[in-house]
Amino acid sequence: MSGPDVFDPAARIAENLRARIASQGPLPVSVFMMEALFDPMAGYYATRDPIGAGADFITAPEISQMFGELLGLWCAQCWQDMGAPERLHLIELGPGKGTMMADMARAARAVPGFTEALKLTLIEASAALKMVQGRTLGKSGLQIGWANGLEKAPDGPSIILGNEFLDCLPVRQAVMQDGQWRERVVGLHPQDDTRFAFHTGPALAGDDPFIPAGLKDSPEGTLIELRPGDAQIVDALAARFARHPGHALFIDYGPARSEPGDTLQAIRAHEKVDPLDAPGTADLTARVDFETLARRALAAGLVVHGPLEQGAFLKSLGIEQRAASLSASRPDQRAIIARQLHRLCDESEMGALFKVIVISAPGLSAPPGLPLFEG
Repeated sequence: MSGPDVFDPAARIAENLRARIASQGPLPVSVFMMEALFDPMAGYYATRDPIGAGADFITAPEISQMFGELLGLWCAQCWQDMGAPERLHLIELGPGKGTMMADMARAARAVPGFTEALKLTLIEASAALKMVQGRTLGKSGLQIGWANGLEKAPDGPSIILGNEFLDCLPVRQAVMQDGQWRERVVGLHPQDDTRFAFHTGPALAGDDPFIPAGLKDSPEGTLIELRPGDAQIVDALAARFARHPGHALFIDYGPARSEPGDTLQAIRAHEKVDPLDAPGTADLTARVDFETLARRALAAGLVVHGPLEQGAFLKSLGIEQRAASLSASRPDQRAIIARQLHRLCDESEMGALFKVIVISAPGLSAPPGLPLFEG
């Protein structure tokens, strides 16, 4: 007698994708990413806790407590500059294990009245991570709630945070072919219909709003990435900030100026793998186009500061002084703290690749540590 069927998330997603391709034809890259990452039963974020040294990837808050502590004090300064409203909604997009928010909350207690003003809302797609977040933040003393999207977060003055959030939003890709942009799509491999492969799809409209302005006239063979998810975030911020003041801080990896190139990558157990192999079992990301994001926010009537390299931003907030203080109080961990500082700030590590950008409601004081983006 055979045993009960074992649910295989990767097999389910692959079967779903093959069925869609059979009925609809090859799919845009964004659709493939959406299915692989966010399928509610079998998607990558729905089925696993991917963050940490023993998982698929590690983020800045997991590297050092200093990262979250400095952001907590940055938020407190912004709150004071906003006139210290009695209620401030602190909203985190994709909060991971809650590590960053826990470190922020601990540091924020040094600012009188700030913790009492906070109402925390976590925007999270993963049921597994929601449970981890609840455990991590259960003793923080903060009022905590969850929402399914930024549009569902409670109204009021707010500071919104997204660390390594934008890079996981599904992207479209396009290739310049015979003088026009054509959608890059995912279909079945011509020699093996159990595998997926990239193909060239239909032509895009010449005025497609997601083509980066500086790349529209790129040469033959150029590949670019289009980020409709960024536009949705900007629209949500514009609608929210039209009702109540606020700042949105994003930290992610990508160039400060729009660049062509295929940046779609898959990470499994800290190793790069084929993005089309075993969808749902690896994290899919693409570099953020900070210039296009900033210009889109300006066009929506918002104010933009940055992008600035992560290392320069953290140094402006005093990370070197914080590292020295921690080293003095924990001499046995001095070498560890030095490595953490190096990893967060050095140009050969995260310091230059990762950028910081803040999108704000008009009329607010400039957020600390970032230059104005003037386009």
